[in-house]
Amino acid sequence: MMDNLFADRVKGLKGSAIREIFKLIQQPDVISFAGGLPAPEMFPAKELAEIAQEVLLNNGTTALQYSVTEGYGPLKEIVKQRMDKAGIGKKEDDIAIMSGGQQGIDLTAKVFLNEGDGIICENPSFIGALNAFRAYNAKLFPVTLENDGMCIEQVENILKANNHVKLIYTIPTFQNPAGITMSLEKRQKLLEMASKHNIYIIEDNPYGDLRFKGQDVPTIKSMDQDGRVIYVGSFSKILSPGLRLGWIVARSDILQKVIIVKQVNDVHTNIFAQVLATQYLLKYCIDEHIKKIRALYGKKCGFMLECMDKYFPDYCEYTRPEGGLFIWCTLPDRYDSVEIMKQSVQHKVAFVPGNTFMADMEKPCSSFRLNYSTMTEEKIEQGIKTLGEVLKSIDN
Repeated sequence: MMDNLFADRVKGLKGSAIREIFKLIQQPDVISFAGGLPAPEMFPAKELAEIAQEVLLNNGTTALQYSVTEGYGPLKEIVKQRMDKAGIGKKEDDIAIMSGGQQGIDLTAKVFLNEGDGIICENPSFIGALNAFRAYNAKLFPVTLENDGMCIEQVENILKANNHVKLIYTIPTFQNPAGITMSLEKRQKLLEMASKHNIYIIEDNPYGDLRFKGQDVPTIKSMDQDGRVIYVGSFSKILSPGLRLGWIVARSDILQKVIIVKQVNDVHTNIFAQVLATQYLLKYCIDEHIKKIRALYGKKCGFMLECMDKYFPDYCEYTRPEGGLFIWCTLPDRYDSVEIMKQSVQHKVAFVPGNTFMADMEKPCSSFRLNYSTMTEEKIEQGIKTLGEVLKSIDN
């Protein structure tokens, strides 16, 4: 058979269940809490349209030509200024612009992971990252996600028992899918363990700017004194996901390896998108734009939680995030969120079942993820009420 010709590293890969759900929720009457999409009303479409015309008329040669792999210089400088303000990056570090944060994760994995190498990750975690690691035939070491971040004792035990672990992957701030934030103490301990065991940390931070409640916690990278942390950032949640713009901050020698594999991957990040974003960031105040996004998400999250408190059964537990895009719900172990999702979709409400985010996707999972950023308050209440009725009916 022809599929015998597929490489071993892709034979076990499965498409993202989230992408499959997207096909279903294109129906206009479906209320979707499934995607990780930013609110479309926050896209600066009018401003970008005006800038696009100016760029093509006045700077078309640069915007439409091949460019350097490291990224458009003016955009790199803007990102560097923002990172410096947050205390991210030392003199040994450099920045490269990626085709979204996802590419930064994938290429870092490609640089570090041989077949069979280990990577520690939160359980649950971001499906895009997990599939990137699976694509390189890495061994996933899942660690329980607690209310204040991954279980540090489990991390330590894994490192003591396995000498082939190379990376720790974490989303410490408003984690996807759980919405929780890792404590400062755990961030410090994680960094200490990375140094002790001579491994590296991928700190994925696409949601860090979206805090609408509570106090900021320093990034792991801001505490990194010896280049142990590869920091991945993104414009997807604060400007536009369709532009596909992200970045990496890492030690220069590591970044040079990433740049080499990026040259093979896509030559360079879309230069038109880079120039477009640069001009927007020079012309408008991105921090004022982010404040508006925070206010909207804080209102929507608070409203969804109120509705869940009102309509969900008592046996359903859920996180109360201080930022980001997601609420993580957990039912007693006897329930399977895939089966509940099937029933929910019949009632025109969609969400993502929890097994999608687990290292072992085949094992039944009683948890599921809700997104609050895209639906109106009217649809949030309607959808949560309907989902609550589905949850209450499953024992009847």
